Amino acid sequence: MSTVPENDLPDLFLRATKRIRRIQATRLAPLGLTPAQARAMRVLGRAPEPLRMSALAEHLGIVPRSATTLVDALATAGLVTRETDPTSRRSTLVTPTPAGRGVLDRMSDARREAAAEVFAALTPDQRDTLRGLLQALDTAESPAR
Repeated sequence: MSTVPENDLPDLFLRATKRIRRIQATRLAPLGLTPAQARAMRVLGRAPEPLRMSALAEHLGIVPRSATTLVDALATAGLVTRETDPTSRRSTLVTPTPAGRGVLDRMSDARREAAAEVFAALTPDQRDTLRGLLQALDTAESPAR
């Protein structure tokens, strides 16, 4: 069926994801964002209410100190605000500013353009097949450790 050995799948997958990341980083650069900052902005933009710094770190899978560094850069750029959580004075809430919401829209455009560039090599049917395969991988349960 396929001439590609099964053990090449992870390498092919990683090369494709690295290509997507490179293209997205190039398209995010004019917005003044690193990929990590863009990811943090997406999490904050999807949140229905301001997020605690600890929750942001958890969503991103990073340590709280790294989240602080990301938020510091985003606040300096005027993309987010920080305020003390009224329910816990030891916690800080982070919210996108109006400028940050505008950047979220431009980020979305940049992501769509990057995806279109990468997936242009596939036919619509191949893209549908790939989407289904990736959804199957995403929903598959990991074996217990």
